[in-house]
Parts: sequence; structure tokens; C-alpha cells
Amino acid sequence: MTTKDRWLLPDGIEEVLPEDARRLELLRRQILDLFNSWGYELVMPPMIEYLESLLTGLGEDLDLQTFKITDQLSGRLMGVRPDITPQAARIDAHYLKRDYPTRLCYLGPVLRTRPGEFAASREPLQVGAELFGHEGLESDAEVLMLMASTLQLAGVKNINVSLGHVGIYRDLCAEAGLSEVQETELFAVLQRKSAAEARVLLHDYGVKGKQGDSLMALLSLNGDQGVLAEARKRLAKASSSVQNSIDALESVANIFAAQVPDIELFFDLAELSGYGYHTGIIFAAYAQGQGAAIAQGGRYDGIGQAFGKSRPATGFSADMRLLNKISESTAIKVDGILAPFANDPDLQATIKKLRTRGECVVVELPGAEASASDLGCNRKLVKSKAGWEVSNV
Repeated sequence: MTTKDRWLLPDGIEEVLPEDARRLELLRRQILDLFNSWGYELVMPPMIEYLESLLTGLGEDLDLQTFKITDQLSGRLMGVRPDITPQAARIDAHYLKRDYPTRLCYLGPVLRTRPGEFAASREPLQVGAELFGHEGLESDAEVLMLMASTLQLAGVKNINVSLGHVGIYRDLCAEAGLSEVQETELFAVLQRKSAAEARVLLHDYGVKGKQGDSLMALLSLNGDQGVLAEARKRLAKASSSVQNSIDALESVANIFAAQVPDIELFFDLAELSGYGYHTGIIFAAYAQGQGAAIAQGGRYDGIGQAFGKSRPATGFSADMRLLNKISESTAIKVDGILAPFANDPDLQATIKKLRTRGECVVVELPGAEASASDLGCNRKLVKSKAGWEVSNV
């Protein structure tokens, strides 16, 4: 590496400069206050831990996303967390061990070997909330509404939310007698929305009649809430479990629409993000100009079993760096106070008093050539007969 290249960062890793960092920190405080107002308790899991713990439960799907290192103290393999959700599940199951619903939230950096789903960054600042210990639709609706409130608080505009249910696909595959390998192969094709490939696969699997028609129907069952009525017609011959899943989607959608009427809902029964670990309703939020989801989540019951206590669970997460970038909130205004450098007890007392009140006071260093605006100040301290006073620049 040449001298001129030493400032370069790895692909997908970036620094946050002062103005963005200030906005990001303000957003962090606001989001954590929002979570607290909903009763979600903050947890701070470690950035690194033993690999077998980090990749337990739903974490197994994150194996390829995990940076692995050897612990020089124990010789054991460790991993840098690529996702905080499994850690929150461990805290709920292993440490808290509550028999009633628990609401946890978190906010911290994660590191991934490849860019994640939310953005090109390999170091997202993951923010999320998880609700453990309740399997009803009410908890799915609550987490979905909290996700929407988080995005609105972040200043994201033109939000729409997509809903799906992995149980519908799983039940249809079971009815068709597909093996685990076949189910996985068909899943990949459905994510590509390739009807031609799906037909070929189902023919090769020997799936015909109503089972084949039902699985093919998933590709076209997407759109507004009218899709659910269409799904009931086209999947009428499917099991009662499939019908119950459609009912569950409608119930959650109705709760959400009644309380968050300004966000449009869409449905996609072939969209199965997180299929490897989700067990029920799944959802993702999108914003204009963004090709991928900006927040997503869903139900993942039973994750705590690996940590000694199986619990129903639902939650969501997002990358706060991305939310900060796409936010349409107004920029933070320059509002500091410039103070002269002087060994004056009255001046020092005034500066201390102003800082105690929450004001930003910047002391002008002798010999430094910088304007008040350069230093983030729109006011200054001037000495009058009454003492040191704040004046506009």
C-alpha cells in the first residue's frame, strides 16, 4: 500500500463525518426513547463471542456472513456478530428466564463478510426490537406498528409495507409431499419470480393437480388486500392451516391499517425473506428510491430452545446508517455559542453555566483562523457592563 492509499477503507466500510454523526446520534436517542415508551427494555450484547453460541438457532443462517477469529486466550473459535437478534433471544431464554412476555430492544454495530440486505454497508448500525413469550397476532401487529413508528420518526417518507406468511408455502409443500431439498430448490425459484422454472421443477417432482396449481398460484398472489380474497379462492382446496394463515394476515393487516392509516400495505405470498428461520407472518418496509427493504422482520418461534427455553418470538430490525441517509428530516441547525479565550473567572463561570443548560459553547483558540459558522456557532459571548452576555453573530 502506498502512502497516498493509507486513508482508504475496505469495501463496504465507511466513516461517519461530524454532521452526519450528529444527526445519527440524535436519531439514536430518539429511537431508544421511542422503544422505551412502548415498554421495550434496552440490552447491549457483546460485539464478539464464541462461534457456537453466536450461530445457534436462527444464527446458523448467518454462518457465511460471520467474520471468524481465534481467541488467543482459550484457543477457541470466535465470531464477530453479523446480527443481534440471536443474541437478544439468548438473553431472553438464558438470562432473563421470564414466564411472561418480554420486550427487548437493541442498537449497535454488526459486521458482515458481505453487504447485507439493507444497504451496501458491511458494518450496519443495527437497531431492532423483539417481543418474546407471546404467540398471538397482537404481538405481530405491535412489532409491525413499532417498525412503522421507527421509520416515521427517522423521517423516512413514502413508506409501504409488504406482508407475507411463510406457513402458507411450508404447508403447501407438505401437502405436495416435497422433500426438504425440493422445498429449498422451489423456494429459490419463487424468489426469482420465475414461473417457467417453477413449472419445470414441479413437473420433475411429480407434483400435479391441485397441489401444483396451489404452489404456482403463489407467484401471482401479490398486490393490495384484495389479494387475500383471491388467495382464499385459489387455495380453497388447501389445508385448514393455509386458510388460518391467510386469516392471520388479514387480522394483522386490519389492526395495522386502523392504527397506521397513512402507510400502504401490500401482500406477496411468494416473498419469503428469512424463510430459513421465520415461522409465521413476515414483513418488510420499502421506501421510494430504495431497491431493497429498509427494515424487515417477522415471527420466529422456538429460537430460544437452543438456549434452554423455547419461546414464541417476533421482531424487526433495520440499519440506522441507512435510515439516516434516506431521512428527509431537516438538517440540524447551527446553534453554538462562540466564546473568546481569556483567563477571566466571570467568563469561565458563564461558559460553565451555559454548558450546564445544554448549550454548545466553543472557545476560540488564539491564532486559529476560523469563522463562527466554521465552528458551528451562530451566537457569541460578548462582555458588557452587566457582564458576559450572549449575542447574535
